[in-house]
Amino acid sequence: MAWHPSGEWLLFTADDNGNELTQLYRVGTDGGEPLSLTNSPGVQYALALGDPFSPDGDSVAYCGNERNPADQDVLVLNTLTGDSRRLDVAGGRVFPCYWSPDGARLTVSEWRTTNSDHLVYVVPTDGGPATLLTPRDEVATYWLGPWLPDGGSFLVLTNAGRQFTGLARMDAGTGQLSWIDDPEWDVEEVSLSADGRILVWNVNVDGYSQLRARDLATGEDIAVPDLPGGTATDLTISPDGRSVVMRMSTPTRPWNLAVIDLDLGEFRWLSDARPVAADPRTFVEPTLIRYPTRDGQLVAGYLYRPMREGQAGALLMVHGGPAWQERPGYQYDGFYQYLAGHGIAVLAPNVRGSLGYGRAYSDQVNRDWGGGDLLDLADAVAFLRGLHWVDPARISVMGGSYGGFAVLSCLSRLPELDWAAGVDICGPSNLVTLAKAAPPTWKSLVTAVIGDPDAEAPRLLNRSPVTHADQIRAPLLVIQGANDPRVPKDESDQIVARLRDRGVEVQYEVFPDEGHSFIRRKNQEKAYSDAGEFLIKHLTG
Repeated sequence: MAWHPSGEWLLFTADDNGNELTQLYRVGTDGGEPLSLTNSPGVQYALALGDPFSPDGDSVAYCGNERNPADQDVLVLNTLTGDSRRLDVAGGRVFPCYWSPDGARLTVSEWRTTNSDHLVYVVPTDGGPATLLTPRDEVATYWLGPWLPDGGSFLVLTNAGRQFTGLARMDAGTGQLSWIDDPEWDVEEVSLSADGRILVWNVNVDGYSQLRARDLATGEDIAVPDLPGGTATDLTISPDGRSVVMRMSTPTRPWNLAVIDLDLGEFRWLSDARPVAADPRTFVEPTLIRYPTRDGQLVAGYLYRPMREGQAGALLMVHGGPAWQERPGYQYDGFYQYLAGHGIAVLAPNVRGSLGYGRAYSDQVNRDWGGGDLLDLADAVAFLRGLHWVDPARISVMGGSYGGFAVLSCLSRLPELDWAAGVDICGPSNLVTLAKAAPPTWKSLVTAVIGDPDAEAPRLLNRSPVTHADQIRAPLLVIQGANDPRVPKDESDQIVARLRDRGVEVQYEVFPDEGHSFIRRKNQEKAYSDAGEFLIKHLTG
């Protein structure tokens, strides 16, 4: 969502009960019913990934698949007349990003895969042809940032020619890169002051956020205080370039707003949201650990050890994506702290396929779901069982989306590990039916990341948990959104039916008003409360 430059109304997108067929709306600061700016129920629209408003505020950049369900076009809406027009840029999944300072051009990103393969275009907003700035035969990440004031270049986060994502300027005519920062970690976000002088960016250092800043007029770096140990996002620099506002969370503190005064070099919290029911005195700080895999790699993860004496049951928590990263924050509204308070340890690893550890590491899971990543999870169990304070007979596994697939894979293909329990949230059970049910604009992405469901059906079926469902012995809780377009409810139905036919303990919860991500607070509370009670039942006592 974004505020109109006048500050008089808010632009946002919304779907219907999680079906992800998002439409555009506006609502005034005086309240009242939102006004629909699009009305195509079977179409999915999205706002520009940067600032959707043109410099004069009269136009909005967005995208949608109204012309062809399998193609996503770049569109411009006139906020005064309500008329829209399609810009001349080809591609399957194209996203507008930022307007040039004069409003005559837009940067556009084409996603050949979601996180690792992008193309960059500059497109005239008057209908002229797009200019491709990056090579088609190159595989690289390009996350686009704001334009520089002269309109000759814009900021970009890219790993072109590198393992990690750095910060550079890209020439708007030639695509040539000029590096600003190229650390051996990923640069995640960038923000530029209104006058184009002060630049701030966020670096992901082993999962922890580190802020950097530079005065572009002098070329001198600006001293920035260390952030609290945690994760920062949504960097925004004030128009005068003197303050940086962000959202931030630590393992023991929920998401709050914070500010850095660049003149004084001081960090302070702007808000103080706290847990309503939990006692912060029981919270634990995680330990950043690395465990070895059988093929000689090291997997990083966060280990939450409960304060209680004696052996503890443990949860192996697998993140979604798979191209995502476990970070040190107040995860899932304090779910890890809740379990630790009940004497349960949590190990949240970044198995191969995770972001944050270089391009080669994240690419290892592509077209290999249930391969090397599954072995990494087996090695995580070996690591846990090597800790004297972990009860080797009480280890469980939980995850959502890809993490749910990992849960089902662990229970069905590694039954010899004698899992105490599993919690699967919206997890795929059949890679063939999952790939065939993908939304039209996702088809090429699914083929690149998972595989072709027609040409590779035997391999995908062999990696599917439903194929090995007869090996599942551990109690299982399955949680699913009824309107999930990414992992349809049928994926959970299949595995639940197989287990119930065999009399295996399975608890199945379907939320009729949710999709892939649970949005409603009451549903979030119920899902994670039920998951917590299920794990406490099987991991304590």
